[in-house]
Amino acid sequence: MKILSILTIIVSFSQCGSNKFVKNPSFKVEQAVYNNWVGGQPGVTGTKLEIHLKNAASINFDSLYFQNKITKVEVIQLDDKLQLIGHFSTSKKQKNDIILDADPAKEFQNTPPNLEKFPFDLKDNEAILSYKKGKKTVFFKILNIKEVQAVAFPSANRK
Repeated sequence: MKILSILTIIVSFSQCGSNKFVKNPSFKVEQAVYNNWVGGQPGVTGTKLEIHLKNAASINFDSLYFQNKITKVEVIQLDDKLQLIGHFSTSKKQKNDIILDADPAKEFQNTPPNLEKFPFDLKDNEAILSYKKGKKTVFFKILNIKEVQAVAFPSANRK
């Protein structure tokens, strides 16, 4: 009886991690590039990730995981290709909506920081693309993403 329960536990754990990654998806990655950008306001920065796919018209793409950040994917149809764009904020600018008060009940309205661990161990030039396959969410790892020239946006004219 002990052997049967141990085998059941081992099999259930071995199935958890291996069934979500797709090795050979139905689409083809033609190009994957990213660039960092700097906004017109101090401390406003980000990264834009662009992925060009072929044979991906009928797939429901969801999210991109890149450089320890997660974002919903923006899908653009370009003739026979699909362009996926992910916008990642890297701004250091803090929000000024923190409530500091002698009464702890008033401070209870503050939003706690997100301490959630990033689910993947990726290099700086790797990303994970998640999409639906039937009712199941699956993941595809994109390797060797090239960094292109950074973009600096000018500050807005003040009147």
